[in-house]
Amino acid sequence: MSEIRKLAQYLVYAYEKYTSSHFENSELKLQKMLYLAQRESLALYGETLYDEDIQGWVHGPVIPEIRFFFEDDYSPISTEEIEVLPEFKKYIIDNVIDQYAKYETWSLRDLTHEEYCWKKSREGLQDNEPGDKVISVDDIKVDAEKVRQYDHQWGMFLDEFEDDEGDVHVQ
Repeated sequence: MSEIRKLAQYLVYAYEKYTSSHFENSELKLQKMLYLAQRESLALYGETLYDEDIQGWVHGPVIPEIRFFFEDDYSPISTEEIEVLPEFKKYIIDNVIDQYAKYETWSLRDLTHEEYCWKKSREGLQDNEPGDKVISVDDIKVDAEKVRQYDHQWGMFLDEFEDDEGDVHVQ
């Protein structure tokens, strides 16, 4: 199974654990949260979380490889599979869930419609016109630069942490 599918499985698992509710097999929500995880990874680490292309579709950023994720023999991630996922990847996904799990699917869709990278991928297209232009990592980085970096483990933004001198560190 591809890495993006493992990350999607982990996202569903972590969402259900965090919210104590079922993910509802919402591909639209999954797609938006995986996009936000990519943006979060670029904001925090300056590198991508996964290598798969993201395209600018009518309802926001979409990873074609995840299309029909729940219909294609979906099964929950196993404990063994969770253990082998890199910690920083789990951290990014957990961060995204902590910040965005509270939003309904269509709110996430609307949120991604505000992203520079999605708007750029849709240039020249009508609102309901299909599109498959790949969203460049450089364009996602533009959006990542606007993200106020958050740490779900501490429940605070990184610019609120104090440094060794007792001063607040502002990035």
